[in-house]
This record gives sequence, C-alpha cells and structure tokens, in this order.
Amino acid sequence: GATGNFGEDHRLETHLIPNVLKVALGEKPHVEIYGTDYETPDGTCIRDYIYILDLARAHILALEAAKSEVYNLGTGGGSSVREVIAACRKIAGRNIDTVEKPRRSGDPSRLIASSEKIKNELGWRPQFQSLDAIIESAWKWHQKFPHGYGD
Repeated sequence: GATGNFGEDHRLETHLIPNVLKVALGEKPHVEIYGTDYETPDGTCIRDYIYILDLARAHILALEAAKSEVYNLGTGGGSSVREVIAACRKIAGRNIDTVEKPRRSGDPSRLIASSEKIKNELGWRPQFQSLDAIIESAWKWHQKFPHGYGD
C-alpha cells in the first residue's frame, strides 16, 4: 500500500503488488506467477499483506515503548498470488496479463505473520485488513508516480 506521496519504489522491484500494478500501467508486459501447484486453494503462494499505515503505527508504538524487541507484523490472514492479481484487475479496471513459471526454489506455500507478541505487549492491531484497501492506496500512488520517485 501507499499513502499520499509516500509509496513503494524499488529500482529492481521484487514485490508482487507493485509488479502487478506496473503491468496495469503498461510499464511491463505481464506479471510472472511462480508456481501454480502449491497446496493452496488456487495453487499459488499465499502471503500476508499489511497496510502501510498499520506498519507505520506499529513502528511508532515500538519506538515509544523504548524496548529492544523484535515483532512480527501482519494481519494474520493471507491472499494468494491469483487473488492479488484479481484484486488489482478490479481496482485498476485494466487487463493484467500473466505468465506461469515454475516454482522458485525455497518459496513456501504460505507465509502468514503472527502479531500476537506486539498485540499483547503494545496493544497493536491492524486497522486495515482489506486487500482492496492496500491495493487501492498502492494504485493511487503508482498512478501518480508511475516511474517511482523520479517523477
């Protein structure tokens, strides 16, 4: 996700949502789906996506607590690669071509964070658990800055 003028901008982008949105913007011809034979409902990897404002709020709480701790941050739920692509298509209102590729070595079928420690110690809970909210904010940012901060 993104907020206002702040968003995700990597020169060699590896994250799914920005790569899918680059296809929606016409910056890339397609998005690759690495593995369609995982033991998940649609055969693609599942990941736990977190909204940027929830992430920022957790960091602020941790800094204010002045504790030297490590916390996992996530919603406790997940979305598959195909679900992310479908949500991006819906929100962007554009076709997003995909190319299926073999699994990447070491990719687990599911990565879902447990945020119980930070919930118990600092009272943090994600406020935005909707994949659509994450993608809507990222889509707005990528439309405003299609080439990243260089725009």
